[in-house]
Amino acid sequence: MTPISTALQQTLTTTLGAERAAALTGAAADETGAQTAEYGILTLAAVGFAGVLAVVLTSSEVQGLLVDLVSQALTRD
Repeated sequence: MTPISTALQQTLTTTLGAERAAALTGAAADETGAQTAEYGILTLAAVGFAGVLAVVLTSSEVQGLLVDLVSQALTRD
């Protein structure tokens, strides 16, 4: 335990009693579902980025730049 969590545990024990403090700190330490939430947020960020990328790549200016880039790469001087 960190010094802050130890101090919090002691304060809760003094205020609420040992049994109730242990129940509260045990519930606060439970990270069930945290990883799933992180994957969900990451997926939403990836979908948002894909949407922005799709809009950028379908613009005529960017398509022209990409065509020029590929044609220059394929031509030999």
